Amino acid sequence: MKFTDYCLSSEGTDVIQATSSDEKYPPENITDGKSETFWTTTGMFPQAFIICFHKCVTISKLTIQCYCVQTLRIEKSISKDPVDFEECIEKELQHKEGELQTEEFSFPEIQATYLRFIILSGFDAFVSVHRVIAEGLTQDSENQT
Repeated sequence: MKFTDYCLSSEGTDVIQATSSDEKYPPENITDGKSETFWTTTGMFPQAFIICFHKCVTISKLTIQCYCVQTLRIEKSISKDPVDFEECIEKELQHKEGELQTEEFSFPEIQATYLRFIILSGFDAFVSVHRVIAEGLTQDSENQT
């Protein structure tokens, strides 16, 4: 068994929907594995994006690296389509002037095919999401000998 970050484009993960898009800072930057690149909102709240894993994964810890996010809600779905979301957590984040917010959420292993991140409010008119890390045990490695 090994821990895997499921929120990487190299793992086949996609950002399939985002409420705003700037060609210089596209939603795909969230899954490229780099903290230097990011997706930025285009003002007004709420803002949201949906990550698709293309298979059901088991997640024990989620980490988000963002900037100026005030209130964040994370929802999950195990449906074949991005519907029937259930709330996992809603949290007020601490503002860190001039530096990235890194927020970790530990769960008693949730299963998800999709994760929806809803930014309900920000400390500024524009916020950015640099990276999402979804850690879990790779099920494929459990079955290998």
